[in-house]
Amino acid sequence: MVEAKTILVTGGCGFIGSNFIHYMLGKYPSYRIINLDKLTYCGNLDNLCEVVQQPNCTFVKGDIADRERVRGILHDERVGVIINFAAESHVDRSIEDPDLFLRTNILGTQVLLEGAREAKIPLFIQISTDEVYGSLGTKGFFTEATPLKPNSPYAASKAAADLMVRAYAKTYGLASIITRCSNNYGPYQFPEKLIPLMISNAVEDRELPIYGDGLNVRDWIYVGDHCQALDVILHRGKSGEMYNIGGASERTNLQVVRTILESLGKPESLIRFVKDRPGHDRRYAMDFSKLKQELDWQPLMTFEQGIQQTITWYVEHRDWWQRIKTGEYREYYERMYGNR
Repeated sequence: MVEAKTILVTGGCGFIGSNFIHYMLGKYPSYRIINLDKLTYCGNLDNLCEVVQQPNCTFVKGDIADRERVRGILHDERVGVIINFAAESHVDRSIEDPDLFLRTNILGTQVLLEGAREAKIPLFIQISTDEVYGSLGTKGFFTEATPLKPNSPYAASKAAADLMVRAYAKTYGLASIITRCSNNYGPYQFPEKLIPLMISNAVEDRELPIYGDGLNVRDWIYVGDHCQALDVILHRGKSGEMYNIGGASERTNLQVVRTILESLGKPESLIRFVKDRPGHDRRYAMDFSKLKQELDWQPLMTFEQGIQQTITWYVEHRDWWQRIKTGEYREYYERMYGNR
């Protein structure tokens, strides 16, 4: 068990990272969070407007691939744990520009690992994804022993980062844990992803584009359940282990979209099927029995509950996602921080 009084969260202005910061500061008010984020297009300080002024929440604008910036933070602060959420994660963008994904997801992770080794950080947690396993057939589940078979530049970059974490653990004895989670949804998700895109487009009566036949299956987990799993792993997880995190809520993309339309009272005529993404994985599903058996965790939110809460949040926070869609939020940050 690691004393996690000061946590360096990388990518804390993104979707899952910001939800984790909210969760941790709410549950552990004596903890200190240092949030290192580059504020790329999907990094949004608005996600943390309720906590960013708290004395135990420090924001540092910076790139995880910047060795001097990382060393400076780890040298000046008494960090107990690094939790690496920072990543380029949009598959379509990885197909268009894979170089950026390799730099951030692989080199950035290695820079953090080297910084952790030099500073003798007690624990490094790598936030990975089920996409590193590739695509499932109609049956079966990914386990922690499933071979890595990534099918997109994004997934390949995350798989490589996971292997780098493993290498630092085996070669240098760095205490580390890798977590791989299924598809998240909930508040503060960048409206380029399926669920927030469908909700925001439906609210504005715009077309809802669905890849292929819409029958690709994902295991959905509410982001709050993911944060609870990370809390358990942080405090009771075993160094050197890997933990799958799942939501036990398999749905096709078409089922998800129809649920959203029904909840908002919008017609299915808004749906438009578009050309499928290259290398589009057909199905993901996670076996999280190891996490359940060893650390007594399981998701609490059903998909029906979680999707309704998510829809309500986006309806009530229209200003938040409209600022993103218009690009207004980026202009504000560039005035504040420049392009450093």
